[in-house]
Amino acid sequence: MTLINTTKKCLGSCALALTMGGMSLPAHALVQDITAVFRPNPSNPMVNKFENTTPHSGVCAWHVPARCEALNTFSIRDPAFRANSVEPIEANHTDPRKGAYFQVPSSWRDVQVTHVATGEVETVQMRIAGIGTRWDVPRPPGVAGWANGGTGWAHYWGSGAAPCQGVNYLAASVSYALFFWIVPENAGACTVNPGATFSRLSYSHLEYGYELKTPNPLGMASGEYRGTTNYSIGPGGDFDFGDVMASTESSLTFNFQLAVEHDLKVDLPPGGNRIELLPEGGWQAWLNRGRQPSRLFRDQTFAISASGRFKMQLECGLAVGNTCGLRNGAGDQVPLQVAVTLPFGLNNEAGQSVNKVPLRLDGVGTELFQPVFYVNNRPGKLHFDVEKDDVKGMLEHSGSTYAGVVTVIWDSEV
Repeated sequence: MTLINTTKKCLGSCALALTMGGMSLPAHALVQDITAVFRPNPSNPMVNKFENTTPHSGVCAWHVPARCEALNTFSIRDPAFRANSVEPIEANHTDPRKGAYFQVPSSWRDVQVTHVATGEVETVQMRIAGIGTRWDVPRPPGVAGWANGGTGWAHYWGSGAAPCQGVNYLAASVSYALFFWIVPENAGACTVNPGATFSRLSYSHLEYGYELKTPNPLGMASGEYRGTTNYSIGPGGDFDFGDVMASTESSLTFNFQLAVEHDLKVDLPPGGNRIELLPEGGWQAWLNRGRQPSRLFRDQTFAISASGRFKMQLECGLAVGNTCGLRNGAGDQVPLQVAVTLPFGLNNEAGQSVNKVPLRLDGVGTELFQPVFYVNNRPGKLHFDVEKDDVKGMLEHSGSTYAGVVTVIWDSEV
């Protein structure tokens, strides 16, 4: 009997591309791609998550990378953003919306992403986790105008205006400063009230930190997923800079592109595609004592690597009922039972381990196997068996050879 391995190897490309456009007029929307990729890592198979591969910029990339990494936050600096005050910023104003006011969408938002080929839907979550800019004020009073009530001008800009938190970053001159704050989850507005009146205030770039929660890639199909979400900008919007700052942008669009690249590989040892069925202990017991074998069988080991779901199918050179068959030269046929055992970490649709699960021509019972973690080069078994009653029929044709061809398929296209 010949066993043919027709394993399919799944290779997709797993990139989470998230486009964050800086705020702009609808006709001049700014787009920033944010990408991440899932590829199974044989050297670290228990870590199964997307890797953010976006070219980062701003504070997290250039100044406090360790702090941002600890917070799972990435930053993007958009130099095209502009906002200008439409009236003076009064000293000690009582309405926080009349000054330096920053409120961003810091709560998690669900975004549906759809597989471009199959229509399968998954969910990505994101939130804005940081905010910063460069602000300019006239001199006099210059940066000192932010000093108020005995608190130095740099205190809130460097340490953060509650509920925002500073990252020990502040770059300044006599009339401008660059700052960046971490924004906690579900935070409200963060504001600074000057001790002197500024005739004008301007912002000349937008810097934002973001967090992502991506789906479990082990449960996703190979291929590309896309989705979009939009945030409004302006007074009362998702990005709200108060009532006196007017930006040239009215919305921020995030375009998501996730690609998943799975590994499915099966290897048979040399000669493993030729199966010889034998009774327990070989033929000697029957030859020496005439004891009829209870069955003929062979367990064939294979090595499998799998990071995504797959199914298994059976094809036969000779079909006997719902399984394959063996035939001798005279045309006598017997059914051959085929089953599979998969290594720990690969479960069936119900989440159960896979132990001697029958492979059938109709595919029932092997429609879906899925990894709990990336299984890398672990042993499984194929079980081939002629049962007792069928062995009895074979022995009636002593001296003949029964043979057949069985094709076992590991298919990633589930």
